[in-house]
Amino acid sequence: MLLRRTATVLAGLFVLFVLIAPSDLEKFTFEAFLRVPLEGLIGVMALVLVPDRFRRPLAIAGGVALGLFTVVKIMDIGFDMVLYRPFDLVLDWPLLVPAVDFVDVTFGRVASVLAVLAAAAMVVGIVVLASFSVLRLSSAAAGRRPVAIRAVALTAVACVSLAVPGVPVYSDAAATSLVDHARRFQAGLQDQEAFAAEASVDAYRGHPGLLSSLQGKDVVFTFVESYGKSALDLPDVAAKLAQGNDRLKAAGYSARSAFLTSPTAGGGSWMAQATLLSGLWIDNQQRYRNLVASDRLTLPRAFREASWRSVGVVPGITQAWPEGNFFHYNEIYAAQDLGYTGPRFGYATTPDQFTLESFQRAERTGEHKPVMAAIPMVSSHAPWSPTPDFVDWSALGDGSIYRTMPASNDPPESIFGRDPAAVRADYGHSISYSLESVISYVERYGDENLVFVFLGDHQPAQMVTGEEASRDVPITIVAKDPAVLSRVEDWKWDDGVRPGGSAPVSRMSDFRDQFLSTFSPPRP
Repeated sequence: MLLRRTATVLAGLFVLFVLIAPSDLEKFTFEAFLRVPLEGLIGVMALVLVPDRFRRPLAIAGGVALGLFTVVKIMDIGFDMVLYRPFDLVLDWPLLVPAVDFVDVTFGRVASVLAVLAAAAMVVGIVVLASFSVLRLSSAAAGRRPVAIRAVALTAVACVSLAVPGVPVYSDAAATSLVDHARRFQAGLQDQEAFAAEASVDAYRGHPGLLSSLQGKDVVFTFVESYGKSALDLPDVAAKLAQGNDRLKAAGYSARSAFLTSPTAGGGSWMAQATLLSGLWIDNQQRYRNLVASDRLTLPRAFREASWRSVGVVPGITQAWPEGNFFHYNEIYAAQDLGYTGPRFGYATTPDQFTLESFQRAERTGEHKPVMAAIPMVSSHAPWSPTPDFVDWSALGDGSIYRTMPASNDPPESIFGRDPAAVRADYGHSISYSLESVISYVERYGDENLVFVFLGDHQPAQMVTGEEASRDVPITIVAKDPAVLSRVEDWKWDDGVRPGGSAPVSRMSDFRDQFLSTFSPPRP
């Protein structure tokens, strides 16, 4: 008898927790659980009033549904922590593969296999536990039908009677969550048509004289991983930008900076990069797949068609990358093509400084055809520890020097479960390293014919940014030739490498057309 009562109480607490628990970890407060779930009252009444022969099948079906709802709620919490939004039941399933790849690359194959097995076991366990809980509660309520009916009625009356504006007594969080997911589900189904309509407009396809104002220039677009607007407030990063601005000025360079609103946050770098290069808003994997299967004019293709040598330097690519053909590069340098023999630092296959040096050796040494390069750098990718030291460019060699660094043998640490202050410090340090790599590269290898654009792909996880952070990322264009920056005066960007609080903000998808229109003849 005691065991059955204990099981009933635990089952009730489990169901209560699932129905009331917020989908945002930041809202897990004691007060949030001092509410009566209306869905629970309705569920109990339905199980009590249904004929006995239907009760058990209905309870099992309800338990499975509750279990799956719990899994989706956990996904919502995880996506909110990393990507600033709930899980999308239509569009987000493909993102689970990159998540497993991240664990594989960062912590090893064994860890990724264990993570998948643990996730599968958790899903099964939750569904079984939810089914048992609902069955147990339905059995207990049916055994005391009159008492259960009166209890539900009195609770409902109490909720209405005690309701005070601003002090919630009951909760409909589960129903609200289901409605929200249903709306997103419908929107996801309609998104393919919406994207097709957007992609049908390609204003600069076939435009004569593309990029003629940059003839003879080497144009480099560098994506600094996780370099978001929030980074500008960190002491390490602010100091590095101030110092870097002075150094570039002393070397004869000028810079202009602003903000772009990224289509993603916390992750999904490839979607942000595709957005900037294609001029289309790529905020989910379905759009990305449709994009790379299309014939869209990208910036790399535009430069190639305008007689530049177009290259992609992608140290984050460690296996076959058929999507790379979409960008129409003359050459793709993946991780294995960079000649790096040193150790990994966390997620990064290659330190950013070495990536830029490898690009310089391969494409900008001696007499060469003007080159356009897109370079996503990875040293500032989560978990942001360990980070390599910056070394003298002449000492880089094949990367063996990195083996002597103490942090090279340290295992990467998960950002979850750690002190947020320590995580932010590691993040700031990694961004500072990446910015130093960029600024020092321009100092060492820049000349009158270099146009260097560096920007963030997305904001870091909420552990760094806090809640309600924007999706804005800094973007900077650097050049020594005054004719280049004179053409961007109409952009009204801030002077220097650090955009101010009132700097212009535009969507990342607008940049392609802005860049092409600025450095090409007017459209006929």
